[in-house]
Amino acid sequence: MSFLYFYLLILVHPYIAQWHRLFPKLGRKSWEAMVPGYNYFILYKDVLNKPWWSLLLVFPGVHIVMWMTINVSLLRRFGFYSFTETLQGLFFPYLLFAKIAKEEQLQYGPATNWANSKELEQRKWGDHIILFMALPVIGHLIAIILDKVSRDKPGSKPRVKEYGDSFVWALVAAAVIRTYSFEPFQIPTGSMEKTMVVGDFLFVNKLAYGSKVPITPLSYPLVHNIVPIVNIKSYLTWEKGTYTRLPGWSKIERNDVVVFNFPSGDTAILDPRTPSGLMGHDFHGLLNQEAFSQFINSKQNVNLMNLDSLGQIALYKEYIAGFDKWKARARAHFAAGYFPLNSQEYAAGMTHGGLIHRPVDKRENYIKRCVGLPGDVMEIVNSVLYVNGKRAYVAPGQALLYRIEKNKVSFPSTEEMLTRYGLENSADGARTDFDAVSDAQFYILNLTRKEKQQIEADFKIKLSKTRYPQYSDLAVNGVNNVGPMQQISNLDQFPKDLNVNNTMTDFQRFQVPRKGQRIAINAQNIAWYKRIISAYEGHKLAIKGDKIYIDGKKATSYRFAMNYYWMMGDNRFHSADSRVWGFVPEDHIVGRASFIWFSKSPFVDSFLGIRFDRIFRFID
Repeated sequence: MSFLYFYLLILVHPYIAQWHRLFPKLGRKSWEAMVPGYNYFILYKDVLNKPWWSLLLVFPGVHIVMWMTINVSLLRRFGFYSFTETLQGLFFPYLLFAKIAKEEQLQYGPATNWANSKELEQRKWGDHIILFMALPVIGHLIAIILDKVSRDKPGSKPRVKEYGDSFVWALVAAAVIRTYSFEPFQIPTGSMEKTMVVGDFLFVNKLAYGSKVPITPLSYPLVHNIVPIVNIKSYLTWEKGTYTRLPGWSKIERNDVVVFNFPSGDTAILDPRTPSGLMGHDFHGLLNQEAFSQFINSKQNVNLMNLDSLGQIALYKEYIAGFDKWKARARAHFAAGYFPLNSQEYAAGMTHGGLIHRPVDKRENYIKRCVGLPGDVMEIVNSVLYVNGKRAYVAPGQALLYRIEKNKVSFPSTEEMLTRYGLENSADGARTDFDAVSDAQFYILNLTRKEKQQIEADFKIKLSKTRYPQYSDLAVNGVNNVGPMQQISNLDQFPKDLNVNNTMTDFQRFQVPRKGQRIAINAQNIAWYKRIISAYEGHKLAIKGDKIYIDGKKATSYRFAMNYYWMMGDNRFHSADSRVWGFVPEDHIVGRASFIWFSKSPFVDSFLGIRFDRIFRFID
């Protein structure tokens, strides 16, 4: 349901609730109850002595809380305190308002006398409901514990009421601040090393590009999409809006560090065991992997290791010919709650929560550098990014993967490389700047340009960039010798198409779509735009041979409804970014990463791992 209906409810509510008959009991004129907006201002002023709270009614999500607050507060001034009366005030107050309007003996009274034990007893369980709505169970535990170790002061609010009010206000304030201005964010992975590192805590400035009005405003404000520990959704979809962005201070500029909702997170596999509640983030990548597993599993009498090269090629060609069928089978497998065929969980007979479909604002938050703006022409050659034909900006923290033969140099210990050059390795392998063991022939180093130059100068060596092979590298006598395994490997990179060859170090020339731009679409280029047309812009897309149908009509061109961006991590060889899942739509943009307020390394134990040199730093 659109949140516009909820605004409509707020506007018509005073008339349904017969406030024009209640206002004279407050010493107000009947006509004041009929003026939209002003009527709420009067009640917040007279009932709660907080007239400015009426402004919070304009914020989606918060508006329902504030609507409930004024209804319950007004009813209590007429003597309705009980458990059932509080429930009515929260969800359907009209019967009680009708009773007040009809019965003359029900008069507007003073605020609760906290020294009156009878009044306290009357509202006891109603206050418990308010506290439960604000902070279920935990709030009650806090109130009970504090009540045991101390005593309420005579004439003061009981702890249940005190904490209920405090938690409600804290949640409202947090919801407004986090949704419309600044939100704290923690760097969970190394994709932006070494510009931002694992353990950095930063603020995301949502005002910079304009705050997004939430699509699902009925949400617990202190978490993003999963309530920790219990691993349940933190939001309801009863109220849903459409993409709306308030005016911002600026537009996204090339090379800004941007936080955005993960584009490939529209469908996900629910795994309640994990902190994020997901089995991986890139469902579409998992789907391709499972499709291949489903095919191999169907060949029960075939051992790949016993096949010669021709036998393997024939088998892979069979898979490619039936790719859509195996992909559909993989989707059904996940939807039924099964883990991947090759996983230990599947072997143990475990099941997961099935597929979930998350709205845009509740998809995982990602952080990358915006290297491509709408209309930019992009290309990557041997890890060098070109934008509109020119070499792109190289951030000081941008890291590439280099290697050198071990017989050409003798590096010191890992600890010495950390001390001298700041090359960190984590015990869990999440970050490896200096790798001396995984390859018998080569040292492998993940370095910024400055670190590379310093190491080359110190050891009088020349480091070589790592490069993944392309089809052009496999050509024989000028003819591409493309095998089916190479086609299957194409599914790992955007646009995840069997016949489009891109790698993490080399990407074909393409253009980032611009709002209003019309392009010709055909069987050769539709792979680049399938998700835009169907997933992001909501059209029904069908491809039948060489013909393309959009919303049931044959199409030879398409006009983009939104701007799109190309995002890449500065840690280029360890980043799942646009090279994997493609373009980022403008409605997924959250804000600009602006300020690091704290940083703690999970890899270094010295002084609790606090990185003092990174605290209170602005992000360039």
